[in-house]
Amino acid sequence: MPAFLHRLGRLAFRRRRRMLALWSALVAAAVVCMTAFGGTGKLDNTFSIPGSESQRALDRMKTDFPTFSGTSAQIVFTATDGQKVTDPADSARIRAALDAAGSAPQVAKVVSPFDAHTISADGTTAVAQVRYEVPQSALEPNALDELKSAVAGANQQGMRVDVGGSAFGNAPSQSHRSDIIGVGVALVILTLTFGSLPTAGIPVVTALFGVATAIFGALSLTGTVSISSTAQSLALMIGLAVGIDYALFIVSCHRFHLAHGMEPEESAALAVGTAGSAVVFAGLTVVIAMTGLTVVGIPYLTAMGLAAAGAVLIAVLVATTLLPAVLGFAGTRLTPGPGSRAMRREQAVGGAGEDAAGATGASFASATGENVLSGTSDNVAGGTGEIVASRTGENVASRTSENVMSRTGEHVAGTAANAAERWFRLVTRRPLLTLVAVVASLGALAWPAHDMRLALPDNGTAPSSSSQRIAFDRVGEKLGPGFNGPLLVLADTSHSSDPTTAAQRVAATIGALPDVATVGKPVANPATHTALIQVIPDSAPSDPATKTLVNSIRDDRAAILRDTGATVQVTGSTAVSVDVAAKLNSALIPFAAVVIGLSLLLLLLVFRSLVVPLKAAAGFLLSIAATLGAVIGVFQLGHLGSLIGVDTTGPVSSFLPIILLAVLFGLAMDYEVFLVSRMREAYLRTGTPLGAVHSGARHSGRVVTAAALIMTSVFAAFLTSDSTMLKQIAFALAAGVLLDAFVIRMTFVPAVLALTRHAAWWLPKWLERRLPDLDIEGDRLGPAHAVPESVPLTPSTAD
Repeated sequence: MPAFLHRLGRLAFRRRRRMLALWSALVAAAVVCMTAFGGTGKLDNTFSIPGSESQRALDRMKTDFPTFSGTSAQIVFTATDGQKVTDPADSARIRAALDAAGSAPQVAKVVSPFDAHTISADGTTAVAQVRYEVPQSALEPNALDELKSAVAGANQQGMRVDVGGSAFGNAPSQSHRSDIIGVGVALVILTLTFGSLPTAGIPVVTALFGVATAIFGALSLTGTVSISSTAQSLALMIGLAVGIDYALFIVSCHRFHLAHGMEPEESAALAVGTAGSAVVFAGLTVVIAMTGLTVVGIPYLTAMGLAAAGAVLIAVLVATTLLPAVLGFAGTRLTPGPGSRAMRREQAVGGAGEDAAGATGASFASATGENVLSGTSDNVAGGTGEIVASRTGENVASRTSENVMSRTGEHVAGTAANAAERWFRLVTRRPLLTLVAVVASLGALAWPAHDMRLALPDNGTAPSSSSQRIAFDRVGEKLGPGFNGPLLVLADTSHSSDPTTAAQRVAATIGALPDVATVGKPVANPATHTALIQVIPDSAPSDPATKTLVNSIRDDRAAILRDTGATVQVTGSTAVSVDVAAKLNSALIPFAAVVIGLSLLLLLLVFRSLVVPLKAAAGFLLSIAATLGAVIGVFQLGHLGSLIGVDTTGPVSSFLPIILLAVLFGLAMDYEVFLVSRMREAYLRTGTPLGAVHSGARHSGRVVTAAALIMTSVFAAFLTSDSTMLKQIAFALAAGVLLDAFVIRMTFVPAVLALTRHAAWWLPKWLERRLPDLDIEGDRLGPAHAVPESVPLTPSTAD
């Protein structure tokens, strides 16, 4: 792979105009296809599980009870100033509003609160139901706004009108502001990392090319394929984050080569061949994990997985083709200026031919022992022409003669690299104590996960100022929480001697169950011998008691069949949520086993070690558990929720754990490969395990830190979304990346490697002979592609 990517990078560099034109054409084609065949108005936010009981009942209701088979809305009338909705003036105003609602687009039927007896005991609140024959995803873009406008006339002094219901659930989230925030923060971090705004702009620009291609391409499919707004936002979020990070790794490698005098063309090709190999490896792990979500069998989750996988795949293609083309346009302009801080840092990190923290205490010199000089023969540390390191091993000194070596003779390399190396030295000084501290702290953070409750989001978690949230709270307060999530029981009475009596007996049997507030009168369809019964629970839709009630009705189906001759199926939005959560719970453990097993196999192939993959899997489990604990603490228990706009607590989204597993797995492999590969390289060269750990920090710590901060910032920017599901996903990914990068990869990993020492890199000979060598580090590229020792740098003449 490195050899192929090396040739690809060189080709893209040489044919940069054609490559840029190709990607520009791809973006333009995606925009044209979106305009012609897709559009945001066709985004499908419907939850369903083909073949589940709730879905089978909904499918049958489309023919037997079409007005009940689609989504529905609630119109909540609240009398103020001491009035009641039953007062003549108020009731007349309500009836007029309902007549107007009946003429709104796509409305199939309006059920008056006076007919359905959905008026609160104190007479201050009345709830009307608006039924549609289509699901929420099939509503016209302006259908709900037209409904609000139709009833707005009743919203006068003495009367308040709020519109809510399941038709408003899972509304498309707007993330344009999040995009801008994420890109802006990433640009700042990149500028601080490279010390150059033009260099910082390259990863952002190339990432935007990839994101544009992925998002416009996905939207062009919405005319034929169901894609949710959450899937679109997840693809945007992940595509932007990994696109910037992948480019950061390659640009950082390229700039390192330029700082050591390598020609831009060879530098770009070598960066794509080495860092690009790790990018391809890490990207494919994300793609495999995300496409693995399709086996769960939930269309909503399938769309999310495929959209995110497509965005990551395009990000990999951009990093290995468009990015080297852009580097070709930049030429030598990306080379750090002679005597600059960036040049000193790059030269200091890479000039040594052996581990700068090795046991021999050798001086920081080039591989041949010659002086490390910039292209202008200035001193790398100060521009005075002084020798950086003599052959006799004298200390590397700045112009003020400050010793850059520690008191023990260990060498320090660059300000930013020093910070990472100093941290690694700290955590490896007492590795066992570090491990205990990490496990204890992450275990404490993970503790709330034992009480995790999963459910689909409803209007109870919508923004507190939204109409649907106000309606949800008002209905729960005045009529009972169960009115926000009624169950629908479809009874097939075709085998009963008296279908009407059978339906009534089914209703009576269900009414006797615990947690049932009321049972509506059965609505019969004599032509199909079916009856529909509405059941109002005592508990809220997301309450565990409601789930218990759904299961109780299903468990009693045998007794109902024996007593009445009727078969029953439970459906409705609440039952669908129960079925989705059950399906995801059953898939979570097998999916986690596959992901962890895949990580063990891949890391075994890459690092040819037993300890490294086992350590990575253990760290991955710790970071997942701690992240889930943090999510539950914020969204379910309410700790610090107000800081990110969470004004009410509730269950965690059913989709979150499995999405977190898939995404964080691939991102964790990113940092594992880039950090540990440099440690392995140093160990194979020097044979000193502790020095190799410190070398990994010096070479990769700064880039991994910047990459983690960028990814965290991109994810955290989506916390401004008004979608509870997207907010939970954004928080989980941001927290997961922070924990995995800084607690696991930058603390747990070096401590384990320091504790296991030589055993960390051991592999049985019989196994080593049988494993293919993936050569992620690009060792097979050979000495012909090595960094030249000192080549004069000239101003760019590239196009």
